[in-house]
Amino acid sequence: MASVLFFFALLFPLLAILAKNPERHFHRIVKARFIIGFLSSALVGIFYRFRFETPVDWSKPYVMCANHTSNLDITAMVLLCPSDFSFMGKIELLDNPVTGMFFKTIDIPLNRQSKISAFKAFKRANEYIGKGQSVVIFPEGRIGDDFPPRLHDFKNGPFKLAIESQTSILPVVIQNAWQIFWDDAKRFGSRPGVVRVEVLAPVETTGLQQEHADRLRDEVRDAIKKRWNKTDGT
Repeated sequence: MASVLFFFALLFPLLAILAKNPERHFHRIVKARFIIGFLSSALVGIFYRFRFETPVDWSKPYVMCANHTSNLDITAMVLLCPSDFSFMGKIELLDNPVTGMFFKTIDIPLNRQSKISAFKAFKRANEYIGKGQSVVIFPEGRIGDDFPPRLHDFKNGPFKLAIESQTSILPVVIQNAWQIFWDDAKRFGSRPGVVRVEVLAPVETTGLQQEHADRLRDEVRDAIKKRWNKTDGT
């Protein structure tokens, strides 16, 4: 989206300075990303409406899991979370001029073809959670090729991370971003509109062991699928 590049370019000098010491300036980089996300979306008439099943205690870290059908999903999560957090995503995002800045500083790149990369990525995520910072993961791992989109199988990683760190899962249903901006919008274009986001009640992991990861994964996927099916998803 050209508006993202525009505001990223405006803030790039500041980000370049902050990137020299990302650990010290973590909070400032998160806020800069929020500003870019909000302004770039507002400029093209895309806004976000959040609805919460229960109040969220943002003083606690979460492993935040959302369905993934659009590049707008990234902005939705950026605008949703008022506390410091990191995305975990595919290593290819390092090559993008915008996402690359954040994945070289505060986010966590993951090469799914490398067990060493995966180990390092989840170790880093655990460290962030230990500091009280949330981690956002799209458990489908990608935007599917189906249109209209469907909910694909979830990967186990986010749920193993949540169990290992004894951190609650925060399921997020992004209802209609695909209708406004499917994937990267190259095929169907984009239009102004309101992205509806529903934040479900946190799913606790206290007392769970790694052998419960599959059950936790399926529980979260079923909750997202059930709520998404009430509106646009199939």
